Amino acid sequence: MAENENILKKESAVEFRDKSKYDEMLDKYETNISDESVKAEVQKLIDEKLAENDTEEVKKLLFNCIDLTTLKTTDSEESVLKFTEKVNDFEDKYPDLPPVAAICVFPNFANIVSQSLEVEEVGIACVSAGFPSAQTFPEIKVAETALALKDGATEIDITINVGKFLSGDYEGMCDEITELKETCGSHTMKVILETGALGSCANIKKASLLAMYSGADFIKTSTGKLEPAATPEAAFVMCKAIKEYFKETGIKVGFKAAGGINCVKDAVIYYTIVKEVLGTEWLNNKLFRLGTSRLANIVLSEIVGENTKFF
Repeated sequence: MAENENILKKESAVEFRDKSKYDEMLDKYETNISDESVKAEVQKLIDEKLAENDTEEVKKLLFNCIDLTTLKTTDSEESVLKFTEKVNDFEDKYPDLPPVAAICVFPNFANIVSQSLEVEEVGIACVSAGFPSAQTFPEIKVAETALALKDGATEIDITINVGKFLSGDYEGMCDEITELKETCGSHTMKVILETGALGSCANIKKASLLAMYSGADFIKTSTGKLEPAATPEAAFVMCKAIKEYFKETGIKVGFKAAGGINCVKDAVIYYTIVKEVLGTEWLNNKLFRLGTSRLANIVLSEIVGENTKFF
């Protein structure tokens, strides 16, 4: 019996020594959550709170939190310039409304947006680092990010290496995020989890915490290139992780929903989750974003009370 106890002690000691700093960080949080319980909590929240947030004031805030996005194979300098000019013209057309939060483009278009954008409060966001899959050399990720910033990007959106995460290589995944944050410096870096590929709410919670621990200024649901993209359940888990991380570290990390946001109700659902989980401190475009192209016209139409296709 004593011999068996000694063996168990030795095995426990080895396990403790082998535990990485990432595992030790995750141990501080409850990550063993079930998909079913999350789904039930989200449905309850929507049933009880959604209706009260379906207001014109909320829609104006949602519009101000949009990263107006064009990430098409057919994008060109001409099309991106026209896209940017729409944002420039918005203030003259709708002087009483706030602008979008940012224009989001591929990194090779950062310069043309930077040269043509006239609205100071609108950011220039670039997807980078092998977007959308993140499957390229770390050196390429750093170079692409640095070039986008050099050309005028003020925000960078990157994707985690999902393959490394799912295989348990937290160090490899996190080292890339940390290096890219060092490249970004004081510029905002949004880290895309690609939640639809993670397989469970427990994995979404872990990936959220690892991304924040590695330097993410925002955590973002999806690239919009895979299905499922953003979901209320993923948003709920991510916001819970942000809240717990803030309580543990005092660091406020933003939340961005992107991919599959097709109507105003979708956007109001994400607003409701952020409000109820994180509180009103997060209800501004410094800490809450929506990545979309189609939603801007839809929200604008509801605000002004007539169908419009401004963007």
